[in-house]
Amino acid sequence: MVLAGLPLAAQVFLQLDPQLDLEALAEDGQQVRGGQVLLRIAGAARALLTGERTALNLVQRLSGVATLTAAYVAAVAGTRARILDTRKTTPGLRRLEKYAVSCGGGRNHRSGLFDRILIKDNHLAALRHAQPNPIAAAVRRARQRYPFLKIEVEADNLRQVAQAVAAGADIVLLDNMPLATLRAAVARVAGRARTEASGGITLHTVRAVAETGVDDISVGALTHSARAMDLALDFDA
Repeated sequence: MVLAGLPLAAQVFLQLDPQLDLEALAEDGQQVRGGQVLLRIAGAARALLTGERTALNLVQRLSGVATLTAAYVAAVAGTRARILDTRKTTPGLRRLEKYAVSCGGGRNHRSGLFDRILIKDNHLAALRHAQPNPIAAAVRRARQRYPFLKIEVEADNLRQVAQAVAAGADIVLLDNMPLATLRAAVARVAGRARTEASGGITLHTVRAVAETGVDDISVGALTHSARAMDLALDFDA
């Protein structure tokens, strides 16, 4: 697995007893093997038993995210595509899960609604009567109000791709498009904006998506479907 969260585990125990003696034997972002000792802790049994489950939960969860991310990154190696995370995170754990994505070699993407404008289908539906088209109107309003933020437009078809580029979007999100449509969309954008593919992309399909020439691939599964790794805390009397 790819390790993530070990310093958090150490802090769990130190918060309970600052006198504990801890020795980290691995680092976050490192690939570790089954049976490898990651952290040695010496001290009062009460603190070790109290913090055991919280510490394990954190490292198991975050290492699962890092390991899955690393698999996606390896699957697209040699292409131009970067693997991005999403906002589909566990409530209260977004910063930690995005940290785990970075440990696995992925890129953090949109921490919240404050750091980038993403114009989605519901926004366009609310502006369905706007002229000359909903995408142009949405980009114009967003640019006027938040000139310092990048603007990304979700496009479901090639017509919307063309409208997003014409409106001056910085990034075009190509949502749930077949491979042939993705290739056509990348060609239509022609470098005038970044392209991001998204929507149900799996480890089995991500390579083919990357080979369409998209700049980025966002994968919600990195954080909402990662399997927790198997770790344990064992006493050595």
